[in-house]
Amino acid sequence: MIDKIQIDRLHYISRSAEDGSHLTSIERVLHGGASWVQLRIKEQPEAEVLRIAKQAVDLCQQYKAKLIINDYPKIALQSGAYGVHLGLDDMPIPEARALLGKAKCIGGTANTFNDILRRAEEGADYIGLGPYRFTQTKKNLSPILGIAGYQEIMEQMKQAGITIPVIAIGGIEPEDLPLLLDTGIHGVAVSGALDARNEQSKRIEAFYQQLTTSLIVPQ
Repeated sequence: MIDKIQIDRLHYISRSAEDGSHLTSIERVLHGGASWVQLRIKEQPEAEVLRIAKQAVDLCQQYKAKLIINDYPKIALQSGAYGVHLGLDDMPIPEARALLGKAKCIGGTANTFNDILRRAEEGADYIGLGPYRFTQTKKNLSPILGIAGYQEIMEQMKQAGITIPVIAIGGIEPEDLPLLLDTGIHGVAVSGALDARNEQSKRIEAFYQQLTTSLIVPQ
């Protein structure tokens, strides 16, 4: 893990726009004020993912945002992305670190406290913990955590002295933030909540406002 890596508190997980592509969705959220994007493309040839990743990197650079590649460490390296996010069944983080070096950000998925321990041992820069509730964005969904699950796991992390930033994910809406932030999470990752074209910038601002305000609220 590298100290210089800063983990944003709002992560947008890309999906293809109904009237376009992943790039269409990404450009819209960037224009709306998002600054951290995870490119998540499934069931496409790696060559196609790389092609899109390079364009997504260019878009993010225009908006001074950061791009994370889901699943593909080599594509993260080849495209010049900020880093990679790895699922529990993807390339092990130490192997990805050897490939990418210390300067790239590496996030890892977790669903249980044991997963958290594994990610901490592997040296993840942040942990995507979830799902909070049911979401159609991801197939083969892990068991739903709900607020009680986050409370329990975050307390276990505190007791174990694990301070890796935790990003909550899974069907999260702005109204969920107060309870989630009270558990001690660092931020949230969302997809559908930011995909709507109407008042997109206002929705992004609403997320950031709550996430930023929580930084100055005494715990």
